[in-house]
Amino acid sequence: MICPEELNALITAPSIETLWDRHTRRMADYGFDRLIYGFTRYMTKTSLGDPDDFIVLSNHDTAYLDRFVGGKLYFNAPMVRWAMENDGAQSWSILHDMAETGALTEAERAVIDFNRSMNVTAGYSISFKSVSARAKGAIALTARPGLDQARVDAIWARHGADILALNNLTHLRILTLPYNGPARILTPRQREVLEWVGDGKTVQDIALVMNLTPPTVEKHLRLARKALGVETTAQAVLKAAFQNQIFVLDP
Repeated sequence: MICPEELNALITAPSIETLWDRHTRRMADYGFDRLIYGFTRYMTKTSLGDPDDFIVLSNHDTAYLDRFVGGKLYFNAPMVRWAMENDGAQSWSILHDMAETGALTEAERAVIDFNRSMNVTAGYSISFKSVSARAKGAIALTARPGLDQARVDAIWARHGADILALNNLTHLRILTLPYNGPARILTPRQREVLEWVGDGKTVQDIALVMNLTPPTVEKHLRLARKALGVETTAQAVLKAAFQNQIFVLDP
């Protein structure tokens, strides 16, 4: 049973780090000791978008993440494919059904073999409902070693509604908190000039407000566009707002 204090702690978490720590510890109480969360706002029909723009959170060990994320094995993971095509929660027992019906590609079988070698064998995946065709988020809940899929399904039968609710809430909360990928961090000056642009100010206006020269303002805008990997200042404002890097209060 989820208590109000637990919900309030998630809702009021001041940072993604605090939120994620609390969530991983709560999921471990249910038997899911390794989690990996991913979200993209820039998905297309042929791509999940630039990996530098992903939000990726995990408490898997480095050896697993280096191969699965760094080596882009996720691209051929069958449960990632399922998440892209569906919403809701799904037992990993579906992998057996995929194998039996010949629905797995050779590359997907290779991912399953790798997961087995890393003791990632039983669990559930949750695909979060999105209001945008270009955005998608999902989380994989890996059961602790020693729990087979039948026991995991039994846990889900008892607690699945609570687990799903906590993951949905955590997902929605993540989307409201600043997240800076390693190649997308804005400096305070870059954030400030983008905020003024978002407020409708011209370069000349911003120079007066910030006590800078117009060329210096232009430099900060150029570096912000480069850091965010976009071509125009309008795109930079939009992307920085999506990433909660501008117009946010410090925790």
